[in-house]
Amino acid sequence: QVQLVEAGGGLVQAGGSLRLSCAASGRTFSSYDMGWFRQAPGKEREFVLGITWSGSTYYADSVKGRFTISRDNAKNTVYLQMNSLKPEDTAVYYCAAGDSKSYDPVTYDYWGQGTQVTVSS
Repeated sequence: QVQLVEAGGGLVQAGGSLRLSCAASGRTFSSYDMGWFRQAPGKEREFVLGITWSGSTYYADSVKGRFTISRDNAKNTVYLQMNSLKPEDTAVYYCAAGDSKSYDPVTYDYWGQGTQVTVSS
């Protein structure tokens, strides 16, 4: 069992930056593949970035070159660094843990409660 808690959301102007964190409970965090997803009002939840247990990263095309993901297994935490934010990045951001590298939210077993990111123009 893994519990995930996101933090770091907020309101930022277009072009600005935010760093989200996702703290995990449980001793097996380092064995999970982690993903960040987002969901805007009226839209489906979409994949943003992922990082495997071994540290390999994979991205949605919409955020390549702007967002990065990292993990600190000693702190049981995964991070999402967001730069050059755009109004279309506005959404609730969720972290998730799963057993395999995947872009599909249904394959992830554990989810955080989400944190709101709002980018003003």
